[in-house]
Amino acid sequence: MNDQINYLASRVTSGKMTRREFVGKATALGLTAAVANSVLGQAVLAAGPKKGGLMKIGVGGGESSNSLDPALTASSVPLCNLRHFGDTLLEVGADGGIQNRLAEKVTSSANAQSWTFDIRKGVEFHDGKPMTAEDVVATLERHLDEKSTSGALGIVKGIEKMSISNNQVTIDLKTPNADFPYLISDYHLVIQPNGGRDNPAAGMGTGPYMVEFDEPGVRHGFKKNPNYWDDTRGHVDQSEVIVINDATARTAALQSGQVMMINRVDPKVASLMGRAPGLQVRNVSGRGHYVFIMHVDTEPFANNDLRMALKYAINRQEMVDKILRGYGGIGNDMPINAAYPLFDETIEQREYDPEKAAEYYKKSGHDGSPIILRTADGAFPGAVDAAALFQQSAQAAGIPLEIKREPNDGYWSEVWNKQPFCASYWGGRPVQDQMYSTAYLSTADWNDTRFNNPEFDKMLMEAKAELDDTKRKALYGQMGRTLRDEGGLICPMFNDFIDVVSDKVAGYKEDPNGELMNAFASTDCWIA
Repeated sequence: MNDQINYLASRVTSGKMTRREFVGKATALGLTAAVANSVLGQAVLAAGPKKGGLMKIGVGGGESSNSLDPALTASSVPLCNLRHFGDTLLEVGADGGIQNRLAEKVTSSANAQSWTFDIRKGVEFHDGKPMTAEDVVATLERHLDEKSTSGALGIVKGIEKMSISNNQVTIDLKTPNADFPYLISDYHLVIQPNGGRDNPAAGMGTGPYMVEFDEPGVRHGFKKNPNYWDDTRGHVDQSEVIVINDATARTAALQSGQVMMINRVDPKVASLMGRAPGLQVRNVSGRGHYVFIMHVDTEPFANNDLRMALKYAINRQEMVDKILRGYGGIGNDMPINAAYPLFDETIEQREYDPEKAAEYYKKSGHDGSPIILRTADGAFPGAVDAAALFQQSAQAAGIPLEIKREPNDGYWSEVWNKQPFCASYWGGRPVQDQMYSTAYLSTADWNDTRFNNPEFDKMLMEAKAELDDTKRKALYGQMGRTLRDEGGLICPMFNDFIDVVSDKVAGYKEDPNGELMNAFASTDCWIA
């Protein structure tokens, strides 16, 4: 039977048979569908990437105000764009390990306070100029400048000084940090010529593709970089990111063949799409979470009793059941779950308790006026329905929650991080230090709950410097409890990343770091 299966697989890799036909014939020979797909996946990888063609992907999470400036990347479409034209010093692989990219070697001092990066030689920017250690330092300096409003500001603030010797960059930190390689892998830190100081939104980088056209909120086109340094990435000749924020339209575009893969598939239609001919649902659990965020420095949310009332007024299990439909798990009003190293499993799970919510609401002294929660279809899959469920469960506690539905276009520039109470999502980060430094350190530019707790900041700095995992875990546990009980984050659920991919796409691998293979799908996949 093995010879027959191998023969059938070879017909798929040579384009003479579809994946669906292969699975049908393989199951007739006694294999389960799961085993058949696994065998075929191995055969496709063994055959190697095919070069050429045009790859189109339909992506939700883009708007007309999007920029190619890496510092400003805040949603899915800009991230996909970054992956096309830029490279970082390091990346986090699907297995959670660090991978060398523009830095071909990384070493640290014994106390993890000084880090040295050997910069890869022979790499060119798209304009033909060589990428140098000076460009690396200039890039980090730009993100360190608070005027850049960089999403990476919170994680680079720990840098004390940088120096260059030959082709090495040495970064000395204010305190030791064993997780620094994870921080430096942050996607905002794409290396740009002169750090991007001249024109940060030029789309100029060292990546596998060069920007061909840039139409924010509509589409973004890329052509292959002929001088790219890594032949394992960038297989198609052209790639196009098409902005499709409406979930129904995104699904229709895939089913009609206008695009080859899509992100943010609504769980309520995922199982149906999995039964459609020529399509595969690819989902993976990780650190992504769907949230409602309150600005703790803005009334009425400056009152912690009111925040606690809202936290007890949300039915997390109901949301997981009705919104995620099995594609995810329950949250606990902190951005950390068991997918993180050093997760503290002793933190008590908060449950829906309308009586306790009513007690906190009364204690808050709120005047009974409507509490406005802003949301949009593009905030996360099912966000509008989730807000409606929140409204109903809060009503049972006597809390007057009012839902305001916002347009998708402009949501991430005009609502998120500006309005005091809204729906949002986070893809998570590989380690707790990076997640907390990006979004909960008081000085972080992406502190979207305006959380400002000196004791929390102190514990974060202590955890960065602590090399004993047991002690670090204890610090992270206390930080989680502090954030859960005093912060502005309502985290009802951790979501699976759900993509749907056409059989015409080969090389797709699930990545718990983010949707669409952590946004590398269009650069790492090829056309079968």
